[in-house]
Amino acid sequence: MQRVVALALDRVVAFDLATPAQVFGHNGGSRYRFALAGVSPGPVATSTGFAVVADHGVEALADGDTIVVPGYDDVDAVPPAAALDALRAAHARGARVVSICTGAFALAHAGLLDGRRATTHWRAAALLAERFPRIDVDPNVLYVDDGDVLTSAGVAAGIDLCLHIVRRDHGAEVAARMARRIVVAPHRDGGQAQFVERPVAEEPREGLAATRAWALERVHRPLDVRALAAHAGVSERTFARRFRAETGTTPLQWLLGQRVLEARRLLERTDLPVEDVAQRAGFGTAASLREHFARATATTPTAYRRSFRY
Repeated sequence: MQRVVALALDRVVAFDLATPAQVFGHNGGSRYRFALAGVSPGPVATSTGFAVVADHGVEALADGDTIVVPGYDDVDAVPPAAALDALRAAHARGARVVSICTGAFALAHAGLLDGRRATTHWRAAALLAERFPRIDVDPNVLYVDDGDVLTSAGVAAGIDLCLHIVRRDHGAEVAARMARRIVVAPHRDGGQAQFVERPVAEEPREGLAATRAWALERVHRPLDVRALAAHAGVSERTFARRFRAETGTTPLQWLLGQRVLEARRLLERTDLPVEDVAQRAGFGTAASLREHFARATATTPTAYRRSFRY
């Protein structure tokens, strides 16, 4: 069981705190145990005018396998030394450290993002880069997984990062079941844009959801932008533009992500040889599957199956 400790700093963003509490606490089941810490035990002000009560002080970070720092309002102020020392100590002993939204500033003040790629809410990204030039700040992505340190963009991107952590810990099927329980999309890749030009079509007929559904039913077949555009009844250039406007990613990046998800599902739930998984997930060859799978998951199909086979 993973012990997850959220560190709520003064004027914590309530949504950013509620996300790990929901994923790792309310829905964590037997896989996670969640605790809330403040700099000291007691009430912690939120950015929305009410307080939450932390049962623990920063000493609780010493027992956490994963430490989550939600966003907080006053990024101009340096967090208390006790909080920064506890974050450094937790990371030094091997804990996974995670930030949501402007929680990245706390990790930056602790020196945990130096020399790393990281993200935060797009409105705060320039400030983070200016104040901490040793950080490679990417303002365009939903989250960054740098192994033992993970950062996310603002608000709803914290859901994506928390589900990514569940997926990394327990596999795609467990993460998908948890996503269904909290009624969110099961997977948005970390490299997807933080915001899209038109998240909801003005009229249902204008959206490309039907084409995406059509593609998912044929993920095992060769598909390219030409085929997708033909189904949508528009030119390839128009399709690519509208697809990015609706999803924040390109058609081929989206399709590749869906194929990796299908490969994960097959590796978890079947005994099919890797060659057959590659065919059914649309990669064609085992070599192609291994290449893209390693790029997306930092592991091999065989090692993934050993870890997450049901």
